Amino acid sequence: MRSPIPDYLDEVLDSLRADTSGANADYIPELADADPERLGIALTTTLGRTYVAGDAEAEFSIQSISKPFAYAAAIIDRGLDTVLGAVGVEPSGEAFNELSLEEGSCRPKNPMINAGAITSHSLLVGPEAGQDDRVDRVLSFFSRLAGRDLRVDERVCASELGSAHRNLAIAYMLRTYGILEGDVPSVVEGYTRQCSILVTVRDLSVMAATLATGGIQPITGERVMEPSVAQQVMAVMAAAGMYDAAGDWLVRVGIPAKSGVAGGMVGVLPDRVGIGTFSPRLDSHGNSHRGRLAFERLSRDMGMHLFSSDQGRLDAVAASEAEGTITFALQGNVQLTAASELLDLMADSDSAADVVLDVTRVHSFSDLGRRMTLEGLRRLRLDGRAVALRDPFGVLPDPDLGDGTYPDGAP
Repeated sequence: MRSPIPDYLDEVLDSLRADTSGANADYIPELADADPERLGIALTTTLGRTYVAGDAEAEFSIQSISKPFAYAAAIIDRGLDTVLGAVGVEPSGEAFNELSLEEGSCRPKNPMINAGAITSHSLLVGPEAGQDDRVDRVLSFFSRLAGRDLRVDERVCASELGSAHRNLAIAYMLRTYGILEGDVPSVVEGYTRQCSILVTVRDLSVMAATLATGGIQPITGERVMEPSVAQQVMAVMAAAGMYDAAGDWLVRVGIPAKSGVAGGMVGVLPDRVGIGTFSPRLDSHGNSHRGRLAFERLSRDMGMHLFSSDQGRLDAVAASEAEGTITFALQGNVQLTAASELLDLMADSDSAADVVLDVTRVHSFSDLGRRMTLEGLRRLRLDGRAVALRDPFGVLPDPDLGDGTYPDGAP
């Protein structure tokens, strides 16, 4: 059977295609000329399953989405205390390109605005590092997060450097206050190269899922950062990732996120999922308009709000086969992660085998988990397979497969 998750993502994108609100970033010529109709989405669970729809393989420059990941690298390289001595963690309430310094310390208010991101970039590797060292560091680190070799778009970089006057002014001001060390033009050029790294929504979802796991790349299994670093990054994303729209975003969407002016957006839900979207038209805050709508839809439909009350315990699924029957055993609280894994295991299973769903060790289903589970059973039955339910405690509410029929053994 085909998993219904890509079908759902296709439907989300189809519902947004007619919305042409917003406009491409016009202060960087290469971004202004990008195709505004591009639209893609990817979702990667902490178990390493990736689902995509739309222009999922289209590359675009990472831009400000690089900020949380470079912040993580700076913490790894220099330690949290050193980084906090140079960059704060408070939301600025201002646009991304404002100076936004704290009174007294003159630290940039957070690493998600340009002033803080330029400072984070300057801290990479060590005090004696040069531009090439810092750029090599982010390229290598981002590639490990994405699970493939990434590269800089030289045309975007050159285009952006031609209009980098404000970032240069910010960096010189930071140098005046003793926050930024090193050669200012070199630091700004290195930061611009960082922002010009090419990614896809698939890359972004995997990079975000690495944060969601507490630092373990969910596909390669490599520990890329310690859990404390991932926690720090996700917390700052929640507080300040969406600039002067951060509060509204946290209330409406509830997913720690970061946007980029090329039209990309990335979101992360701890222990559950990483999300990437791409649509070049931006709203008045500099965030992708259709990307924001896609995140709102996913948060609403999938119960992804960070402060929703049904998160429960970590969930899991296992499959075993004996005498022509495959048993899928769920446990814990069944929500997105376990339900998506279940659907993929079902899709990959022997098409001739009967199926038993064992929920004996499940203590609850989220609404999303219930709907995904029953849809999987329905599709298996449509494929001509016998489907049975082992649910001695009645934890799967109303196991109607959507057509008035029930699995064998259903209460």
